Amino acid sequence: MRARVRGLGPSMTRSMQAVAEAVASDPAGCSRLTVSALAARTGTSEATVVRTARLLGYPGYRDLRLALAALAAQQESGAAPAVTVDIAVDDPLSEVVAKLAHEEAQTLADTAAGLDLAQLATAVTALATARRIDIYGIGASALVGQDLAQKLLRIGLIAHAHSDPHLAVTNAVQLRPGDVAVAITHSGSTGDVIEPLRTAFERGATTVALTGRPNAPVAHYSDVVLTTSAARETQLRPAAMSSRTSQLLVVDCLFVGVAQQTYETAAPALAASYEALAHRHTAR
Repeated sequence: MRARVRGLGPSMTRSMQAVAEAVASDPAGCSRLTVSALAARTGTSEATVVRTARLLGYPGYRDLRLALAALAAQQESGAAPAVTVDIAVDDPLSEVVAKLAHEEAQTLADTAAGLDLAQLATAVTALATARRIDIYGIGASALVGQDLAQKLLRIGLIAHAHSDPHLAVTNAVQLRPGDVAVAITHSGSTGDVIEPLRTAFERGATTVALTGRPNAPVAHYSDVVLTTSAARETQLRPAAMSSRTSQLLVVDCLFVGVAQQTYETAAPALAASYEALAHRHTAR
């Protein structure tokens, strides 16, 4: 819950942040409050409480209360490991491994819980039927874009990842209805990613944003928004590292979904790529 609140915090209004911080810091207490009581406790309105619950990935406040009650029970039973990701410069490697493993697992769980399955299904269908797929990402997000592109290429789809902003825009100009453009940006405000996505959007291509900020500028040009979670940034673990974990999970979900929808062509294509790689290794 805390990781999800941290990830979505910048996209919330100040009043929504107050509600989110309250439920993250006291899940047991908040799980016993009515929507009116929580609004009074946080100095907000009932509408703000409901909007916050939905932004956190729940259909309504009732669902959020149930999740808070389950989280409180887990904490009371001791099922949740008492470990944080605050890594000190003198931590032994065994502790570093334990802290990172816990935070990675929590990040994946938060991303899976908050993922809008209807939006995911829409993105999968668009990719599976696309004439051409362009993927935009800068820095660490470029690595995720390359991973998605090579996965799609291996099942016979035409997909290209662009990390050069000039090439991204010049390629986006060529897109049209029936094509798909995917923007990967955790902050949702990376100009070099938003510009080619905007161009693709204006050309009529289906646009998909993979971001940790669902209300960020990138969403303005996105037909589909897939929200990721990220672990808390620390001095020894930049946000780019933690956000990539959740991005790669969504990439795998997209790939498997597309492979399922295109199985008759995807399976032979995968088999051919495996055979080609195996032959290359044996020929050395």
